[in-house]
Amino acid sequence: MAVAALGLSSCADKRGGTVPYDVPNFGAPDAPIVLKTDESYHIGPGDQLAIVVFRVPEMSGDVTVDMTGNLTMPLIGQVSAVGKTADQLQTELAALLGSKYLQNPEVRVAVKTANNQRVTIDGSVKQAGIYPIAGPTTLIQAIALARGTDTDANPRRVIVFRVIGGQRQAASFDLTDIRRGGAPDPAIFGNDVIVVDGNKARQNFRDALTAVPILSIFRPF
Repeated sequence: MAVAALGLSSCADKRGGTVPYDVPNFGAPDAPIVLKTDESYHIGPGDQLAIVVFRVPEMSGDVTVDMTGNLTMPLIGQVSAVGKTADQLQTELAALLGSKYLQNPEVRVAVKTANNQRVTIDGSVKQAGIYPIAGPTTLIQAIALARGTDTDANPRRVIVFRVIGGQRQAASFDLTDIRRGGAPDPAIFGNDVIVVDGNKARQNFRDALTAVPILSIFRPF
């Protein structure tokens, strides 16, 4: 692993490391695994909810949380759902309905389909985190979700981790070349993990890469 450590300590604004560039077969990932939700799951944009208002069938049905985190119901209109559990949301909906429209309403909320289209962006970006994506997304667009690269970033070394064929793989990309039009802007998929190199990010690379044998990078690991 000493070789990996040396590769990760390369100077800023340079290519390097053991993860290959210009990978011709870095294809689409495996189909997302259906997320099994429980009482601790927090609702996110794109989630489909099954809402039942007992004895009021016209207010019951499936509702999709929009990308701003809201859902819309008859009578009460727009309600913020993002970040809440199903129990919290059903309590809020019952209170809203009971305040004006129904007497002692009974409401049940269940997460019918959890949105898996999220990417993790870490390293030398201005706002690391987990972000939802909707529809086709490229690497440049994904980095923009994290407010762009940080001042200490090395844009010539960005690693994307992806599960292909049931095994985790990785490939490096050069944002400088992509921005200049010298390299294609690769597609990014739900569950990808993107790490941007930089002084603050070097430990992230070590944590991601030193957990596996050096020869297994961009081979199944």
